[in-house]
Amino acid sequence: MEKKLDLSRSVYELVSEYPELADILYNVGLKDIKKAKMFHSVAKLMTIPKGAKMRGIPMEKIILALSSNGFVLEGEMPSGAASKEPKPEEKKEEEPLTRTTQLKNYLRRLGKGESLESVRADFVAHFSDVEAYEIMEAEQELMEEGVPLNEVQQLCDIHSALFHGATREEQIANAEEEVMASQQRAWLQQQLPSIEEAEESDEKEKANLKEIPGHPLSIFAKENIALTALIDDAFKRLDAQKELGELFPKIREVSIHYAKKGDLLYPLLKARYDITGPAEVMWTVDDEIRDELSQLAAMENPDASMQARLKAVLKRAQEMIYKEDNILYPICAENFTEEEWMAIYQDSKDYPLCFGVRKEVWNEAEAKKESKATTNREGEVVLPLGHMSVAELTAMLNTIPLEISFIDEKNINRFFNEGHKVFKRPSLALDREVFACHPPKVEPMVRAILDSFRSGEKDSVDVWMKKNNRTYLVRYMAVRDKQKHYLGALEVVQDMEFAREHFAN
Repeated sequence: MEKKLDLSRSVYELVSEYPELADILYNVGLKDIKKAKMFHSVAKLMTIPKGAKMRGIPMEKIILALSSNGFVLEGEMPSGAASKEPKPEEKKEEEPLTRTTQLKNYLRRLGKGESLESVRADFVAHFSDVEAYEIMEAEQELMEEGVPLNEVQQLCDIHSALFHGATREEQIANAEEEVMASQQRAWLQQQLPSIEEAEESDEKEKANLKEIPGHPLSIFAKENIALTALIDDAFKRLDAQKELGELFPKIREVSIHYAKKGDLLYPLLKARYDITGPAEVMWTVDDEIRDELSQLAAMENPDASMQARLKAVLKRAQEMIYKEDNILYPICAENFTEEEWMAIYQDSKDYPLCFGVRKEVWNEAEAKKESKATTNREGEVVLPLGHMSVAELTAMLNTIPLEISFIDEKNINRFFNEGHKVFKRPSLALDREVFACHPPKVEPMVRAILDSFRSGEKDSVDVWMKKNNRTYLVRYMAVRDKQKHYLGALEVVQDMEFAREHFAN
């Protein structure tokens, strides 16, 4: 049976129809075909000719490989591609440099001190259609080849200007606003697939993640918009020789924004997808920006150098906004699964607001969390943030250096952890009222505490006491669900002698 390949179809479609095609494309240089996440994302929007162009692979080479394996090509041939198999003697002695290699060369030239304008001129003339992940791969390969991390970190700042020859930042520095804006629109049109080009619904969602209310990328993007406005205002004040005043603490909330990136995005890219560039480079720059802002805030006697340092660190933060929006977030969108985004959404709730950007509810993630919490795993206890066997859960609770008791909303003893206890809790006390475990003179106090929890008057009560010449803290705490409904009470007893001994020394 004749194997026909329509070059206008996506790589994903072709490989799905002819699985053997994956090895052929890999052997001619399209290495990303073997990366599962790239195959299930970028490959759905990428054709063979476009992939060849991006990797600097001659189409003649690919056509020869496909023809040799029995494929018949259909559809419009890419311009410049041979319509017949090239003869061996026609092959060039040296194949063109790959796009990643070319990018690395541009970055090396900058690293060696060549002027930015000189390198940018060559870049614009020969390499104007770079994509976000290609910058990331170039940095990553430089580090793998042994280029010191501090050099790549310097390039991280320099290459941003190289990469966005038509960005808003350059509009600020150049009067040709309209020309640059049109260049930026043309660049975006070339690089970002439109929703109409995405044939599958999940790809449409991926292209619009920032438009989903409550989605982490939506919140990150809004935070960048707010930070951009703050930085613009700061530059205006500095240029007018005015102090930043209350604006500076607001800008320093960038530490919250960077913490979320550092905890939720970088480690996932690095550990699960082996994309180390952002973690190695951007993360370090984040820390440097945050540290510089802290040092400036701590200056008791600001000197003449402070304004220059402020402008420099604000410029770095401004560049980081660009790199996030055009490199980091597209890479995350390309790779992260919906389940991972939902986990990031839930974890984001633990961070305070920054720049006044309010937290929004991602309805789909909330619904998925509820259904996930009820999912059964054989032989395990499933919790919102994890799962473990009964044996593991029991051992963990017994390892905590506290005496733990749980009383349900009806005042019934439901759980005691095991081990030695100063305040004994016999197993026969389980499933009976907690009041029966206390002497008559103490019972009124216990009832009063539980009643105050149930009514919402109190959330906790601490009782310090001496027993056997040792100091103990007995803490009673109301247990409530996320809707603040009362579920019961937790009693924990802790021996506090360790604290006495620590502070006595």
